[in-house]
Amino acid sequence: VQLQASGGGLVQAGGSLRLSCAASGRTFSRQTIGWFRQAPGKEREFVAAIFRSGGSTYYADSVRGRFTISRDNAKNTVYLQLNSLRPEDTAVYYCATDPSIILSSIRESRSYGYWGQGTLVTVSS
Repeated sequence: VQLQASGGGLVQAGGSLRLSCAASGRTFSRQTIGWFRQAPGKEREFVAAIFRSGGSTYYADSVRGRFTISRDNAKNTVYLQLNSLRPEDTAVYYCATDPSIILSSIRESRSYGYWGQGTLVTVSS
């Protein structure tokens, strides 16, 4: 499995970005995809996830209502729409997956065995 994250950039507070995670593999539609982020000097934290083919979505409290995760199976891509961005959203954003992930561990980075290279989001005040 290979993942490639893109779409990061510099944006002012209150602005928006759309991140993309392109994945390889014919089983993409059945894969759980998670987004995590890591700010300088901080641990990697869960942002959002979309669970398997059912498409149930899950969010960290800090982004719920501002970020939206979605998938386009025809394009083997998962998107993370970032709205109402804040300076504290500044981080490198990673997408990840694992074929064995279960719902109870969807927020744990250690549950994901395959990671993209990350894309930097910088929000200026």
